[in-house]
Amino acid sequence: MVHMENYLNKLNSLGLQIPTVLLPAQGCDLVKWSVIACDQFTQDRDYWEKVKTTAAGSPSTFNMIFPEVFLSDDDAAKRIEDIHSAMYRYLQDGVFAQPHKGFIYIERDTPYQKKRRGLVAVIDLEQYEWLPETRPLIRCTEGTVPERLPPRMDIRRGAPLELPHVLLLIDDETDNLLFSLGEKAKKNAALYSTSLMMESGHISGWLLDSENDINFLSEKLDELLNRSVSRYNGNTSPFLFAVGDGNHSLAAAKGIWTEYKNTKGADLDHPCRYALVEIENIYDNAIQFEPIHRLVFDIGFDKMISLLSKLPGFSNRSIDNINELSRLCKNPSAANCFGIISENRYALIETSAAGIATACLQPILDEYAGENPQLIDYIHDEDELFRLACKTDRLCCAILLPPVQKSGLFETVARLGPLPRKSFSMGHSIEKRFYFECRSICK
Repeated sequence: MVHMENYLNKLNSLGLQIPTVLLPAQGCDLVKWSVIACDQFTQDRDYWEKVKTTAAGSPSTFNMIFPEVFLSDDDAAKRIEDIHSAMYRYLQDGVFAQPHKGFIYIERDTPYQKKRRGLVAVIDLEQYEWLPETRPLIRCTEGTVPERLPPRMDIRRGAPLELPHVLLLIDDETDNLLFSLGEKAKKNAALYSTSLMMESGHISGWLLDSENDINFLSEKLDELLNRSVSRYNGNTSPFLFAVGDGNHSLAAAKGIWTEYKNTKGADLDHPCRYALVEIENIYDNAIQFEPIHRLVFDIGFDKMISLLSKLPGFSNRSIDNINELSRLCKNPSAANCFGIISENRYALIETSAAGIATACLQPILDEYAGENPQLIDYIHDEDELFRLACKTDRLCCAILLPPVQKSGLFETVARLGPLPRKSFSMGHSIEKRFYFECRSICK
């Protein structure tokens, strides 16, 4: 028992706690239960209508989330009320099995990659911050837009449950931690194993709850933290976890916890102090970084070219077709480049600006949008971008971004702070995290 207490204290110092996880009870249709992260397919209502149809007639996480494609609708308040009602109903009606106390090791197959490994855990929001000038143990990798937080906070405020789509990255170059946890976990039967709807692959999860498991995890994470001190150019504030996906949801959770502290600060160990996440290794071969493209409304081809002419070392050439534009954007080049698609015209923009492509692009787009940030949408897949660019119901310009390299991410964030918002995506839209596990956030 003394040993276990020491391991738990070590985990706490690393920003982790052992989660108490709620999973659907036996007999629940798991294909209908699990749905994709709410911030995907934000311009594709048809996708979400298909999800609704697929999930109909069975308990589903669809009824406990707010797909962002619907955020601008007039019924937002009613949707949030329905979300909270569904959560309470599922808790009361026996939808969940008895809770499991322990970490959950996950393996996910996607249409593009096999056996992406992860670990469901609880993080301490006191060890996380999104403000760019801060250097906490758990850091965001991209800029956070404060205006995007209120609707997410409205959903979490008063909710009895949380569902994670937050992905945290560790910088484990040896790829030893999650591999070894998987070897331990898979000696036991899986807690769940199911295909995912809309041809999105397969997911399985195993419980890790022994003293040896906790000891191994705490020791290996401590090693990674200590290693970061020397790896990131002697940075005096090393960090252990980088938010790879779901930063705005995590920032909303932090906001709710801050609200709670400011009004009821005596209970500093309330469940809303913590957030359920999945931890993955940036060096996992099944994790590929993809660019997040831009779709800019109420602007045509010529005006966008004029806007981007502000880029340093700007050059512009017309391209005959969309396939050639895609090929050129993916070519390794000393210069940053962007593909422009609008009004059935195509162009390749090149700039001498160094660093990740979004660093020079986003300020120009933000200046164009001004106080109307909804004029810019962020599209995760190239094919989806091309589809939207060809729609004729509203003037728009699609901006195709070049590939993103994941090497050096931790060092860059340690040195410079967060990248511009929506700089990269961990895989294609269909590979995003599916909601499955739940956790109580009320007492």
